[in-house]
Amino acid sequence: MTPQTLTIGWVLRASTTGFIVGCRVLQPGVPQFGDLVKVPLPNTDTDVFGLIYDVQVRDDPAVRQLILAGEMEPEAMLDQRENRLVPIEIGVLVVGYRQNEHIFQGLSPQPPLSLDVLTTCSNAELREFTRELVYLRLILNAGKIPADELIVAHLRRAASAYPPETRRAFLVGAGREIAQLLNFDLGRLDSILKRIRPVEE
Repeated sequence: MTPQTLTIGWVLRASTTGFIVGCRVLQPGVPQFGDLVKVPLPNTDTDVFGLIYDVQVRDDPAVRQLILAGEMEPEAMLDQRENRLVPIEIGVLVVGYRQNEHIFQGLSPQPPLSLDVLTTCSNAELREFTRELVYLRLILNAGKIPADELIVAHLRRAASAYPPETRRAFLVGAGREIAQLLNFDLGRLDSILKRIRPVEE
């Protein structure tokens, strides 16, 4: 595992376009909607990259019992959140892969397998992956995900991984790429551009 990375969870089910990951509890601030994450494929030189587009806290019978009891003791809540198996599922959209140290943006030749490990990406990996923005088309064309919200959250997160003096240039370049992809839908384009607009220091 590279520096600044953290294990999030394990793959439950996967396809070429995305996968679902299960995890025990959420670490503070991890994972977050729009984060770039990766799954190293065992016994290969391949990492599959994806963006978190959904985090669901699943129904839990123990939580139902606590709620039906009527009185929620702070100790019981703390025990449930920190010591029990909180059923959390994370949806990940595949946006690229690394093979033999080369990054490719697009769908991976093969999906992860069950119980492969999902980890966060370091800031260095995030900068390396976002040098090209070809994968933005894949996000915009993905079905059944909040694509516009995902792009906004992801680009804001990606910009924060760059040095302050280059963040504006990154976001301007991303805006130009999105403008080319959405020149037929000006309302949608305007909504995205307004929300990724660089904040003046």
